[in-house]
Amino acid sequence: MSDGFQPLTQDQRRVLGVLIEKQKTSKSPDAYPMTLNSLTTGCNQKSNREPVLELNDDDVEETLIELNKQILTQKIQGGRVERWRHLAYDVWKATQVEMAVLAELLLRGPQSEGDLRGRASRMNDIPDLDQLRELLKSLVEKKLVVYLRTGGRGAIVTHGFHSAAELEEERARYASGAVVEAPRSREATPDKYQELKEELELLKARVSELETRLKH
Repeated sequence: MSDGFQPLTQDQRRVLGVLIEKQKTSKSPDAYPMTLNSLTTGCNQKSNREPVLELNDDDVEETLIELNKQILTQKIQGGRVERWRHLAYDVWKATQVEMAVLAELLLRGPQSEGDLRGRASRMNDIPDLDQLRELLKSLVEKKLVVYLRTGGRGAIVTHGFHSAAELEEERARYASGAVVEAPRSREATPDKYQELKEELELLKARVSELETRLKH
């Protein structure tokens, strides 16, 4: 958006979304800041992502460098394996709960308020739609969020990092038609098989990192 923040590419949005998500959900200090390997795995994850991407390490590394030039990411020096963290709190001046909302929008793109509340609550609790709407009001004022469509249950929101052309396309897409919200039970309980599969991929990435350390 010309009067807001600099537009981000799809890859940039995905990388930032994954970094924010991992910072908020990781239970181990080894999980965040993230290695290139684990970040690539997170970007290509099939659940909690829209669209599903197939990035390689070179794609992700190039994206990290681009984001670093915008002071949105930082490489952590000193370890045997390079790690990266995001600097979005410093740049966007968002609160903890606002950042959870932004992470979900970066990871999934435009969505209804109901879906957004359920998804963001896995990172920070948002008790009801009234509280979400207060958060969204603040984010709109900061130009971090844009309403593609207003009107109660039919409202659709997205992040504020689309290009002007992309934003117009999204507005046209949601100009009419009903919003189909995902069932709450599915959002609260992701498919266990897919969840276990992704955990296995993360473990493989960790093993690969340990093997790299042992070789040095």
